[in-house]
Amino acid sequence: MLAPGESYSETLPAVANAVPTARAAITEFAREAGAKGDRLQAIRLATSEAVTNAVLHAYDGISGLIQVTASYVPGELWVLISDTGSGLRLRTGRGGLGLGLVLIAQLADEFEILSRGTGGTELRMLFRLRSSEASDSGQVRGSVASALSPA
Repeated sequence: MLAPGESYSETLPAVANAVPTARAAITEFAREAGAKGDRLQAIRLATSEAVTNAVLHAYDGISGLIQVTASYVPGELWVLISDTGSGLRLRTGRGGLGLGLVLIAQLADEFEILSRGTGGTELRMLFRLRSSEASDSGQVRGSVASALSPA
């Protein structure tokens, strides 16, 4: 189990193999923080989507770096994915349906996209770590099942 305030941070090149590397590292950190079951899978999937977005869109074919950070505070796990790329902009004529951010918003308890003052984008995700006995009165918002089921 992690101590309150403990964090993980790594800088990775913005290339395809950064996705499984970051996903595995954040998933393990989340497991050590006490995430289990659907909560752990939500963190895993949201991290994968966020890093994939940075790899595909941040640098438009030039090399760059992605910063992956996770922090544990009692009952919460924060995951931040940032880059120093070209920032958010309207994309036309490019592949993809833009569903990654929608999925992240459904998986995370809180989600924010920021334009960084130094350039690039920072995606912040908060995941509340619930014990297996705790219940949100049957609410499944943020569960993997709810993110993948039709509305």
